Amino acid sequence: MNLIFEPSTFGTRVPAYLHRLERAMDNYLPSVDTDPDRLHQAMRYACSGGKHLRALLIYASGEALGAEPERLDPSACAVEFIHAYSLVHDDLPGMDNDDLRRGHPTVHKAYDEAIAILVGDALQTLAFNVLANADTLDAEQKVRMISCLTLASGSLGMAGGQAVDMTSEGCTLSIGQLESLHGRKTGALIRAACQLAGIAAQASDPVQHALDHYGNCVGLAFQIQDDVLDQIADTATLGKTAGKDLAQHKSTFPSVLGLGQAQRRAGALFNEARSAARRISRHPESLLWLSDYIQQRDH
Repeated sequence: MNLIFEPSTFGTRVPAYLHRLERAMDNYLPSVDTDPDRLHQAMRYACSGGKHLRALLIYASGEALGAEPERLDPSACAVEFIHAYSLVHDDLPGMDNDDLRRGHPTVHKAYDEAIAILVGDALQTLAFNVLANADTLDAEQKVRMISCLTLASGSLGMAGGQAVDMTSEGCTLSIGQLESLHGRKTGALIRAACQLAGIAAQASDPVQHALDHYGNCVGLAFQIQDDVLDQIADTATLGKTAGKDLAQHKSTFPSVLGLGQAQRRAGALFNEARSAARRISRHPESLLWLSDYIQQRDH
């Protein structure tokens, strides 16, 4: 079925998509009454709150391609479980050592370090179980989605980016090195969200390439924004500790390019993403709305 909506209405459908996502995640997450109950409580704690931008990218991309929401739910949940696991592990003392996430104590503070490690492990495996058992996808789609998400999450993607980020503390990176780092750490999962939607919609190769370019531009712009906000916003607004990158002597886009140039670079990338959105579909409104929404965020 081809789902075509009136222009400029995706924003009005976002609450329904988020409700749909949260209901699906609730169904996939083990009950807090199931042993080990403390681990399951902590898993749900880790998945609570947040903007769910990666899931919204899947719904926006899928909508632009006419994919039914039922075919998008498994990948939307899977990508959110991977994202939540990465945040739990990133916040650990051996990584970024942060006490605050989404305005609340991080998992290792609300529970303990051992539970936080297990929460990340369990959420990661749950993500792939969701895709493997999705009854709205055929076998080929499941394999392609699992392959896409493993690549985005592993040493050539998000985990590798985190490793490079840690070893780069105290070093001055070039703009190329910085873009490569964050293309893995932040951008890989955002790109994967767009690719997963394309797989669910059985998009052609040219459309998948345009989706990948859209995700790449949005992912890099998103990270530049994060670096800018870390410098100019306060902890209460961010919901996490402000100024951490500078305190840890990390290279950031503002420190390498200057604040104004970093903001202009992000703006150019968002414009490039909008151009890609128009190549993805004759009805790109959902993707255009989402790029605007992300560009205007303050946390």
